[in-house]
Order: sequence, then structure tokens, then C-alpha cells
Amino acid sequence: MIIVQECIKKLHVYMDRGVAYQAALALLEWDQETFAPAKADTFTSKVIGEISEAYKQVLVNDEVRQLLDQASQEQVWEHLTFEEQALVKQWKKMFVQLDCIPDQEYKAYSNLVSRATNVWVKAKKEKDFQIFAPILTEIVNYKRKFAQYQDQKSKEKKSCLYDYLLEEFEPGFSVEILDTFFENLKKVLLPMLPKVWKASAEIPGAFSKEHYPKEEQMAVCKYLSKYLGFDFERGVMAESAHPFTTNLHKNDVRITNHFYEDNPESAIFSAIHETGHGLYELGIADSIALSIVGTGTSMGMHEGQSRFWENVIGRRESFWKGCFDILQQHFPKQMENVELKTFVAGINKSTPGMIRTEADELSYSLHIIIRYEVEKQLINGTLEVDQLEDAWNRLYEEYFGMVPRDAAEGVLQDVHWSCGDFGYFPSYAIGTAISAQMYAHLKKQMPIEQYLEEGNIRPIREYLKEHIYQYGMCKDTDTLLRDMTGEGFAPQYYLKYLEEKANRILNYKK
Repeated sequence: MIIVQECIKKLHVYMDRGVAYQAALALLEWDQETFAPAKADTFTSKVIGEISEAYKQVLVNDEVRQLLDQASQEQVWEHLTFEEQALVKQWKKMFVQLDCIPDQEYKAYSNLVSRATNVWVKAKKEKDFQIFAPILTEIVNYKRKFAQYQDQKSKEKKSCLYDYLLEEFEPGFSVEILDTFFENLKKVLLPMLPKVWKASAEIPGAFSKEHYPKEEQMAVCKYLSKYLGFDFERGVMAESAHPFTTNLHKNDVRITNHFYEDNPESAIFSAIHETGHGLYELGIADSIALSIVGTGTSMGMHEGQSRFWENVIGRRESFWKGCFDILQQHFPKQMENVELKTFVAGINKSTPGMIRTEADELSYSLHIIIRYEVEKQLINGTLEVDQLEDAWNRLYEEYFGMVPRDAAEGVLQDVHWSCGDFGYFPSYAIGTAISAQMYAHLKKQMPIEQYLEEGNIRPIREYLKEHIYQYGMCKDTDTLLRDMTGEGFAPQYYLKYLEEKANRILNYKK
């Protein structure tokens, strides 16, 4: 037992430092996206590069390797707690991913992506992909190189380089699994959507094209976030070019949003979406909060929570029965003659559009499929950055029958690639499928519609905290789903959910 205690104690020394560096990087990221002056990035990126290098060195070194090997030995392993075993497993996985990358390359890459977001913002503002293309080329080259490093050292070779990047966000998923998932989605969506789009044209929008002051929108968003259970003594909400959620730890969770004064629907559902991420992080168990496993287990499971609250819950009439009055209070003139049923029909209509973050539930996954197809080709080397905009536009014409008017509406609309987040986009579709699976299960566990009508969100939130949130990364996505629902990832619930939603739109006036 003394050997076990000493091993874990030494690992915690390294982990505490690593988590501290990680929190500092999260704080700098938050600041860059919200309050930092535009010209700060040149020097701040150097600071981020130094901290990133220190983060890697403190978690990936020879002594840590020896300690992890020692902890994995049977005589030690069997005496570790469930949480300690999870910590060792996750750390070993991260070690393998980072150890093959030379320190200077990791530092240079971290410096690069910290500068890239401001370049992306400028390119998007000027609607010019060529401004962003050079730095994106550098990022893609690094991601290919890092995946190649992993491939060279891997004992179990993956089918393609992109699989290594998927593993960072979606352990257990591969191109083979996702190709099948997305092909099945296309078989349902492509024939369905033109009919739904036509029927939706007869449904009025939820909000009229009037002026909705940003300050009032922020007040509504904060109210809804708190209504769902977000704790503003442990979290904040600010504004950024692209909504996101980050956290320093479970008692410092930060949400951002973006506001359009002629389209409050965008901010409202972004706020609910990001609140879903926030609830996950707030629900992490105290015992693992400041550790490597003290965050969501995968981006798919994380997006499962955000898409669950945003769409499965947030677009139901039963949900708005408890809080529709907040819109009327803040927008009395704009919402004066809007009835609840009309509003709910409006927030559930489906229309073809170019912008992923503005997409309705039925169209949404087509946006993800396009991103998956182009970034898979980029990483595997069958598409180059200078071909990207044309490839993007061709796919939008094929799937939506529309071509983006400019790069800002097209290939520049998402921030993810500037952050180096290749392999992330599939998580949105995986998470959306998980959200439908969760809802099918919850309906069997509780009177969920009654709770929503009463404004009683707590039982739903607490059930998810008990079965998902508290575990952080101690359980993987498949295990969480099996332990909660009795089966692993099961996308058939999502396909059924889409068909039921489409039928409600098609039968709107019947």
C-alpha cells in the first residue's frame, strides 16, 4: 500500500501543475475571445506558446512515464480507486498522443493557433478566404504531421490519419463508423428535406424582423440559462464572435454568446446550447474537479448535453409554457401579438440555409456532413487548402441546392479550424444522436413533459448529473450510455426523432 500511495502522490504533484497550466491557457483563450484588445495576439501568442510547452513537459516526461507504468502494474492497479484508475488510463492515453510530438513543434503549433483566430476574424470580416488560407495551411500541415507521428509509434495502426484526430475528441469512433452513420443520415435527410422546406414556408417565423436590443437579449439569455440551472456564482456569460464554453474548473465555467439585433432566436438558442455545456462542467464531482479527468468525457457526449437542452428540451411547447412570458416582458412591442403555439411552430420550422449555427434541427447534420467530408480529405491529403473553398461550395450546392454568397457565409463561418480542432465537427452529429437517445430513455424514467410545463427542470438536470455529469472522464461515452440506458451509441433513436419532427412540420395545418 505504501508503494501505491507514493506512486499516486508523485503523480498528483505533476498533475496539479499540469491542471494549473491548463487553467491558465483556458483563461487566456477566454480573454482573447472576449475582452483582449485586437493587437494583443502577437505577444500573447508567445506567452501561450511558453505555457503550452510547460504544460506538455510537466505531464509528459520520463518520470511520469515510469510512474504511469508502475501504477499500471497489477499489484498496484488493484489497489487504486475507480477514479485513480480512470486518471491513469486517461493520462496514459494523453501521454501517447503528446509524447511523439517534439517540444519545439508543440510550442510553435500552440503559438500558431493562438494567432490564427484573429486572422480568421479578419478574413471573415473582409469575406476573403485568401487572408486565412496561409495560416490554415500551416495548421493543416501540423495536424497531418502530428497524426503521422502517432501513426509511426502506434502499435495498432488506424485506417487513415484522420482517425488519430477523431480519437482526440471521440474515443471509440472511426472513419469507418462515421461513414456508415452519415450515409444512413443522408438516406433519411436528402429525400425528406425538400418536402419539409416546402411545408415550412407556410409557417411564420417565431420572431418578426424588428429591432431587439442587445442588452435585452442578454437579459433574456441569462434568465433562460439560470432557469435551466446554470449557477452564476460559479459561471459567467459574455459576448464573443462565436459562442463557446470553457472552464478553469467546475466552479469557474464561462459561456459566451453572439447577438444579432434583428434575430434574437440565434442568441436565445445559442445560450441554451452553451448552458448545456456549462451544466455538464458544473456537475463534475468535487473529487475529480482539479484533475485530468475533471471534464466531459468526449466532445460527442458534451454536445449531447448541449443539443439535448437546446433542441430536445428547448424547442418543446411544454418547455416554453414555463418561461414564454420572459420574452413578452423584455420585448413587449415585438412579441405583443405572438401566441405560444405560433412561436413554437416558428422555432421548429426547417429552412435551407448556409450557416451551421443558425440551422434548424432537420438541416443541421447536413452541415456537419459537409465539414466531415472536407476535413477528412484535408487531413488524409486528398484535398489541399487552396482547393477547400471550391470543394465546400460544391457540397453545399449538392446537398442544399445553394452556393454561399461569399466566404464569410461559406468556408469561413466556423472558428474551429483556426483553433486546430480537426475531428471536432462530427461530435455535433454524434451528440445530436446521443441527445435523442437520452430523451427516449428519460421519457421512460420520469413524467418529463409534466416537469417542463411546471417549470420544474431540476429532476431532469439532477438525473443527468447522477448518470453522466459527475463522472467527468472516468467513464467513456459508450459506458455512460450503457450504464444509463442499457445500450451503447444507438443512432436509430435520432433517425426516428428526425422523422417524427418532419411529420409534425408536414402536418402543421392538418
